Amino acid sequence: MSKALNAEMLYFMFESANMHRWNDHLRPLDLTEQDKQSHKAAIAWVIAKFEEDEGNYINWRTLIEHNIFELISRLVLTDLKPQLYHRIVKEKFDQVNEYVIREFDRNIPDADPEFRKRLSDYLRSERDSPEDRIIDAAHYLATKWEFDLIYKMNKGMFDADNTKKAIEEQIAGHDKLVGVKKIMGGGGIKGFVDLIGQLRFQQRWARTPRIPETTVLGHSLMVANSIFLHDLDAGATDEQIYNDYYTGLFHDLPEVLTKDVISPVKKNVSGLAEMLESYEREQIKSKLMPLIPESWWGEMEFMIYEPFSDSYDSGHRIRAGRDIKSCDLLAAYIEAHVSASYGVTSQSLTEGKEELLTRLVNTGDGIGARELVVRLGRIKI
Repeated sequence: MSKALNAEMLYFMFESANMHRWNDHLRPLDLTEQDKQSHKAAIAWVIAKFEEDEGNYINWRTLIEHNIFELISRLVLTDLKPQLYHRIVKEKFDQVNEYVIREFDRNIPDADPEFRKRLSDYLRSERDSPEDRIIDAAHYLATKWEFDLIYKMNKGMFDADNTKKAIEEQIAGHDKLVGVKKIMGGGGIKGFVDLIGQLRFQQRWARTPRIPETTVLGHSLMVANSIFLHDLDAGATDEQIYNDYYTGLFHDLPEVLTKDVISPVKKNVSGLAEMLESYEREQIKSKLMPLIPESWWGEMEFMIYEPFSDSYDSGHRIRAGRDIKSCDLLAAYIEAHVSASYGVTSQSLTEGKEELLTRLVNTGDGIGARELVVRLGRIKI
């Protein structure tokens, strides 16, 4: 039976790590579509939470899925300049959408038919739901965050000021959203968005050469998207889908405060894991939580404290933590597997891949990890 979470879909989504943004500009670091889409998903959560605080209904399942649909569209249409992208989509709406569907079918021939139908319906829609407007606003805020990084280096270059102005105008068009006003106004919530963005600076597998290089933020998106697709297959409730997806998206957020300590070190230095956990919680309490409204604290703590533990609390705290962990291992395995398939590897990467494979086979039954790994191995990379 066709599933939403399948190997071809995983590899297709991972290809966003190979898409480089602003590659006709000077950049202080590499900026990829994978990272942009992850930051965008987090910003969309912030905006949607403020909308809920205002008493407005948010369909979180729709918000999450439409974020994935936008990623699919971007993957197909590649790295076009924004002005050209939007013009093509506007003037060649039907043809572009048909092309996206054809390419989706070519890359994921065994896609879940219901997921594919919703993708097709979305592409043909006006995309004017409250959730779509939030995603659109988050898109431009994430773009502005990127451009602010590179603007000073490119200020004297052709059209840089016009690009800056165009982004700001697009954001201004969403100023009825409370979250947009608050982010643009600076203060704590802007700091929270910046903190998430800093995860783009932290490399995965930092001690070994690897292609493509991926970041903690981009990795988090792979985890979140994978658990969402699995939850669709499992028929999970809306509450579980919300908790699983955003736990996946935010599970590594504490690393921006502590940086990562690799597992072998944690395991072999007595008492280190407990000390790190204590320090991490201190940092979260003193530095992260004050950036967001106090009414969100309990939810954020649930998502970043022990994110890989199952929860069956009926009070909107249902979570498949072990399956999220399997998705985390799977995302790491893909990072190692793809690089090795490109011919860029090392002893530590090979050993890491083997360890991840063993753990996936032993603990990943909940997401069908064994079959996913086998099918990943059959994809021509």
